[in-house]
Amino acid sequence: LTLQTQILRAAGCEIIRAEKASGSGRTGRSELQLLLEFLRPGDTLMVTRVDRLARSIKDLQDIVYALNQQGVTLRATEQPVDTRSAAGKAFLDMLGVFAEFETNLRRERQMEGIAAAKARGVYRGRKPSIDPAVVYRLYTIEKMGATAIARQLGIGRASVYRALENYEQPA
Repeated sequence: LTLQTQILRAAGCEIIRAEKASGSGRTGRSELQLLLEFLRPGDTLMVTRVDRLARSIKDLQDIVYALNQQGVTLRATEQPVDTRSAAGKAFLDMLGVFAEFETNLRRERQMEGIAAAKARGVYRGRKPSIDPAVVYRLYTIEKMGATAIARQLGIGRASVYRALENYEQPA
């Protein structure tokens, strides 16, 4: 942290803020929230590296969007990030493209894994949140409607219909 402070002072920063706790996103990072509220149009937010500002590419994109809405530029001392320049904007856009690519790859691998597990008969999805027999009893014996059952059990109506559809009467 002291090295980062020295780098920022050498870059001409007048006000330096540091987050004491590390959070996974913007929530739980009170210093970041305070900083974002403090900045005014025409200000420049200077960081050493963008990974010091954001915990994920999505988080970074959200922060940059909020800064742009406020008329604040973002610059990094150790990376080619300067939202005033075309190159800086392109760098951030490329980060976004790679993040989307990574997300799509992860989703594809997950789907392939699920398909393979289903083919082996070992994947059955998430366990039902409610016992279909309970839903069936309320529907047929208690003569309750789907909305009333959903309210009573704290589930969605779609879950009620799904439970009724998946209910297998005991033999």
